[in-house]
Amino acid sequence: MGMVGGGKDAFIGSVHRMAAALDNEIELVCGAFSSSPEKSKASGEALYLPADRVYGTFEEMITKEKALPEGVRMDFVSIVTPNHMHFPPAKLALENGFHVVCDKPMTLTLAEAKELRDLVKKTGLLFCLTHNYTGYPMVKEARQMIKDGKLGKIRKIVVEYPQGWLATKVENKQADWRTDPSRSGIAGCMGDIGTHAENLAEYITGLKITEMCADLTTYVEGRRLEDDGNVLLHFEGGAKGVLHASQIAVGVENGLNIRVYGEKGGLYWLQEDPNTLIASWIGQPKQIIRTGVGKLSEAAGMNTRIPAGHPEGYLEAFANVYRNFANALRSVLKGEKPNPAHLDFPGPEDGVRGMAFIETVVASSNSKEKWFKMIE
Repeated sequence: MGMVGGGKDAFIGSVHRMAAALDNEIELVCGAFSSSPEKSKASGEALYLPADRVYGTFEEMITKEKALPEGVRMDFVSIVTPNHMHFPPAKLALENGFHVVCDKPMTLTLAEAKELRDLVKKTGLLFCLTHNYTGYPMVKEARQMIKDGKLGKIRKIVVEYPQGWLATKVENKQADWRTDPSRSGIAGCMGDIGTHAENLAEYITGLKITEMCADLTTYVEGRRLEDDGNVLLHFEGGAKGVLHASQIAVGVENGLNIRVYGEKGGLYWLQEDPNTLIASWIGQPKQIIRTGVGKLSEAAGMNTRIPAGHPEGYLEAFANVYRNFANALRSVLKGEKPNPAHLDFPGPEDGVRGMAFIETVVASSNSKEKWFKMIE
């Protein structure tokens, strides 16, 4: 793995490195860790990489790595930069034959996302978008239960992602770029965490959002992007839903949760208690489903790492995304067709859906029209 971004003092870069390394399937061999060549070199040194594999720019890294012999050069690029720097290195990597893992949202604009999607199709390379919450075993169990028809026809989906860390003016690196339109894009809260909620709802239910009615608000004075949003949703098949995302929910740490209701039953999952999935059935007591306990779906079992009762969390779920990608990539490098189970990670189509969600939410909130069809 080569990495773009994620140098010293960066939050998400270290998370990606820990997740990628958890299974000893992926080795970090090179990187361009900062827009500053000096900081990139310092970060590479701190990661104990050889000096000749630490680059001043992503362009230099991709060019020089491509010139190395197979088996020495990196096999894929992991892009962990702010949003505005997702598209350039991803595009260049694909054009030079490198597979890509990219943090979400996929790009700065929907047009860029579509261009990357088309480039992935043209090259036949693997592209993984790290919507890491899809890696939890109980998320996969919920998805399989719905796919098997256990809930019947889906009627209502409620997905929430509240946080409280931006309830006041925050002056730090993470807050600065996330509230800067030139680096974050046209959305703040919705681009940062609303896309996770959108992706989780579509991943678990298998239903796509068709239209929405959005209301975005900027509460903190002087902030240039919204820090709170409420969205009514229509899904294909007639299901309706609500998506709420906020970064001014005082006291909430990371409250991502989803409730899905069908004709026969309902499901509830909370990211802060990820080993538990609660199922409700008409006329029956609630059912508590736990990671590693009893007979679960193949997908949940494949992504369960340790015996029941031992908490699995954020890093393990993140690592499941990287492990599936690594297994799929190993097959590709051998000229073999990947096991479909190993392709269970978000891809370019999910990235396009996320960017379409962002642009539709903003357009809907800025309009007096009640309902906006999902931008395509």
